[in-house]
Amino acid sequence: MIVRLATEAMGTRFELVLDGKDEFFLRAVGEEAIQEIQEHHRRLSVFERGSLLSQVNAKAPHRPVPVDDDLFDLLKLCQSLWKETRGAFDPAVGHLMKAWGFRDKPVVTSQRAGWKCGFGSVILDETGRTVQYDHPDTALDFGGVAKGWALDQASRLMRESGVERALIHGGTSSAVAIGAPPGCEGWRVEIPSHRSGVAAIHCDLCDQALAVSSPSGRIATVDGESVGHVIDPRQGRPVHGMLVAAVVAGSATAADAWSTARIVLCESDATMPVDIACASIACADEGWMFSPGAEDVFAIRCD
Repeated sequence: MIVRLATEAMGTRFELVLDGKDEFFLRAVGEEAIQEIQEHHRRLSVFERGSLLSQVNAKAPHRPVPVDDDLFDLLKLCQSLWKETRGAFDPAVGHLMKAWGFRDKPVVTSQRAGWKCGFGSVILDETGRTVQYDHPDTALDFGGVAKGWALDQASRLMRESGVERALIHGGTSSAVAIGAPPGCEGWRVEIPSHRSGVAAIHCDLCDQALAVSSPSGRIATVDGESVGHVIDPRQGRPVHGMLVAAVVAGSATAADAWSTARIVLCESDATMPVDIACASIACADEGWMFSPGAEDVFAIRCD
């Protein structure tokens, strides 16, 4: 029996598909998972003035701010991913998202040029479980991983409750699979190429997560130029050169971070960890590129 539920959060639509024999049980667990997603929206949204993230951004430039275990765990994970991606993934880009017009009107070029502080300015104290910024312009923005983190927590809840088969996605760009549908190797997900004449690819997710990033997801016009919302935190400006990157990993948070990092790294430095499968298309290439071993994970659709 299939049970479907949905909710609006983090500016997108989350959908849950649960498979099992007991409809009442599946629906009850699905509703709990939805509450988990909504709670993370309230905590992590940069658009909610009363959110925990907004409070941290307001206070952390001035003093250490105590945070709960959930947020501290997310911050520690972000710190690890920031180091692993060599700074290509950086959640401390709130100032840059604002400067380039993805939160408000873009600032003038002369002001924008100096805003390059990132996660290196975020100080995490394990003993006190506090976070502080050592640069006044630092601001966290979990837009790159909030969906993945929420999906990971919701899927953990579902697994612990006894759900054996389910697929959860947030806005079709992040997804987590629990088990696989009966008779299938996994939950089949299709990824469009974002290029005319290039076929889509698909993957069969089983106890894995998928994230898809593309600069064309949101566009702003700055100084007469259309720019995508993926920022290179090392350069302080939107990236150019990549159309789309799809990543399969063990968690949705890691997949989110690495799909963003792949867009930022582009062709110049695209080495991926061995446990990460990536398929991507660069503006200069005619078709899909696959990281080592990724051709066993992704398949080009044959019409």
